[in-house]
Amino acid sequence: MKIVKVSDKKSVREFLNVVDLVYKGDSAYVRPLDVQVEQIFNPHSNDFYNHGSAERFILLDDTGKTIGRVAAFINEKKAFGYTQPTGGMGFFECINNKDAAFMLFDRAKQWLLEHGMEAMDGPINFGENDNFWGLLVEGFTSPAFGMQYNPPYYRGFFESYGFSEYFEQVTNHLDLSKPFPERFWTIAKRVVAREQYYFRHFSWKEAEKFVADFVNVYSDAWQFHDNFTPITPETLHKSLREAKAFMDEEFIWFVYHNDDPIAFFIMFPDVNQIIKHFKGKMNFANKLKFVYYKWRNEMTRARVVIMGVKPRYQRLGIESGIFYKLKDVVARKTYLKELELSWVGDFNPKMRALHESMGATRGKIHITYRYIFDPAKREEQRAGEIPVDTKYRN
Repeated sequence: MKIVKVSDKKSVREFLNVVDLVYKGDSAYVRPLDVQVEQIFNPHSNDFYNHGSAERFILLDDTGKTIGRVAAFINEKKAFGYTQPTGGMGFFECINNKDAAFMLFDRAKQWLLEHGMEAMDGPINFGENDNFWGLLVEGFTSPAFGMQYNPPYYRGFFESYGFSEYFEQVTNHLDLSKPFPERFWTIAKRVVAREQYYFRHFSWKEAEKFVADFVNVYSDAWQFHDNFTPITPETLHKSLREAKAFMDEEFIWFVYHNDDPIAFFIMFPDVNQIIKHFKGKMNFANKLKFVYYKWRNEMTRARVVIMGVKPRYQRLGIESGIFYKLKDVVARKTYLKELELSWVGDFNPKMRALHESMGATRGKIHITYRYIFDPAKREEQRAGEIPVDTKYRN
């Protein structure tokens, strides 16, 4: 077996297509669009190249057949905020062969060492953590758009190599045919009745305003996260453009206290329910099919991607108020059957408590692992928990 750097059209094609070998016969797997993956490794389309770097590799067997892949990357805004400078590895795919897997891990480690790193997290994304993040270890059902899916045997590869759990990510599901707990709606009604709060859903006509409001809330609400880095309006505009074909304005909500933005809620229809038909390709024929499937309301599930509330407004029921407003929207869209609340780390007890209060049930668990290169420095590390009392800490 040998490792080859992805450096030309042929190796790019092999990097993308190895999933057909790994997931052959797996009916739950949804191949991401090739263009979605390639954008991550294109410096012209991925803003993370402004403060980082990445490299990709494929693994060939003795006959020259591609049997695995991996990517290694460094986000310089976060890499040096840990005890050891920490890079990332992701987009790992491999046949069920431990030696092959370890060769891929070794190559990612070597590249990161050459670039000054002393540890690596994985599997993660060279981008925001709402896509391709964490190793699936429970709930091997069809993934929502952007959610990581992998064979169960990957966990053994990671843990036997020496990766240890850095944090756990839980994805919960809401069956829309079942009523929310009445106490949840009691709190929600109380919140929406207060004159100082008002709720608005996103509108493309005022996209600039909503992007600015998102940045405002995000910068305040995420300040207590480990290695917090601000999000830029440019990144948000790019994400909105990419989602425009399938997003629904009424699935994105903002909350204001008088004129001050205090919370946001982002949910997208699960476009994977359409993409599963395309085998990674978005050619002209599949674009036409996309319009048809969308018209047929094939997207019966929606994924809650992110929710944020400024600390001083937390624990006041603002989140309940958002779902109260969303209730009428969902009721009109009778084709919607399920909401996926993804993903909430074990470092975020407040959001986990919110999911429980809605009657959500556990659907999936992902794990983000950390591997420290020097055995002498190897110790268990865990992501820092977000304090429950952030309401009073700013």
